[in-house]
Amino acid sequence: MRRSASSIPDLLLRAGAMVALCAAAPTLAQGGRTAGEHHPPAPDKPVLSGPTGIPEPSQAMRRRAFEAMRQKGRFPGIEARARKDREDAAQHMTAEHDALQKRLYEALGLAAPIDAAKPRDGRAAPSAKGWMPMLFASSSMPLQTLRNYASQLELVGGVIAFRGVPGGMSKIGPMAKLTAQILRVDPGCEGPACTMRNVQLIVDPILFRQHGVNRVPAFAMVPGDPTLPYCERDEEVAPRASHIVYGDAALSGLLEEYARLGGTEEVRDAASRLSLR
Repeated sequence: MRRSASSIPDLLLRAGAMVALCAAAPTLAQGGRTAGEHHPPAPDKPVLSGPTGIPEPSQAMRRRAFEAMRQKGRFPGIEARARKDREDAAQHMTAEHDALQKRLYEALGLAAPIDAAKPRDGRAAPSAKGWMPMLFASSSMPLQTLRNYASQLELVGGVIAFRGVPGGMSKIGPMAKLTAQILRVDPGCEGPACTMRNVQLIVDPILFRQHGVNRVPAFAMVPGDPTLPYCERDEEVAPRASHIVYGDAALSGLLEEYARLGGTEEVRDAASRLSLR
C-alpha cells in the first residue's frame, strides 16, 4: 500500500514519545528522583536471633569462677625465682644507693675520699632499747653551739635534725657548707680529706611536726631510727618521744632534765655512755 508523505512525521512523533516514556519510566519507579542520580538499592535489614543480653551470673557461679582463677596458673618454681630476683634487685639498689651517697658526700666535702685514711669512729651505737638522742636545731643557731652539740652527740649515737635548709630546699650548697662546718673536727681544715665527726644531720620537717617542736634548741629521745627514709616509716603511727626539753644546755643537762620529766629509762644508756667519756 502506498503511504503518503504526511504520515512520516506522525511516525516520528509517536517514536519520540515512546522513547521519552521509556526514559522517564525509571524515574517514576524511583519515587520521583531526579534523572541522572544514582541511588543503590537499600539492603535488606538483618534479622536478629538468639539472646540480646549477657545473663547475670549467680553468686555460686561467681564464687566458682574466682576459685578456678586462683587455682590455675600457680607455678611455685617461677614464683620462687621471681621472689629471689626481687630480693637481689633490692640488695643491688641498696648497694648502688650507698655508693652514690658516699660519692656525693665526697664531692660536697662531707666525707674523706675512698682511698683516704679512714677517720676515727667515735660514734656509739644507738641505745639497746631503741631510743635515739635527737637535737632539734636550726641554721640560725650559733655555729659554735652546733659544733659543741655534734661533739657530744657523737659519744651517744645522737642525731641533729633541721626543719629546712638555708635558702630553701632548692639550694643544697649552703646546707652542705653548714654541715661541713659543724662536723669537721678541726674547724680550720678545708677540703674532702678533713676528719669528720660521725654524727648524722638530717633535714626532716615531718619530725618537727610530729613532736610539735616550734622553737630550738630542743632535745628528745626518739623511739626507733628517725634517719630511715620516708618510705620505710609510717608517719601516722610512728612512735613519738614522751618528752621535749627546750633550752640551750649541755647534753648532760638535757639528759638530766629529760629523766626528771619521767624519761629515766630512755636516757639511762645515753647518760652512762656520756659519763664514761
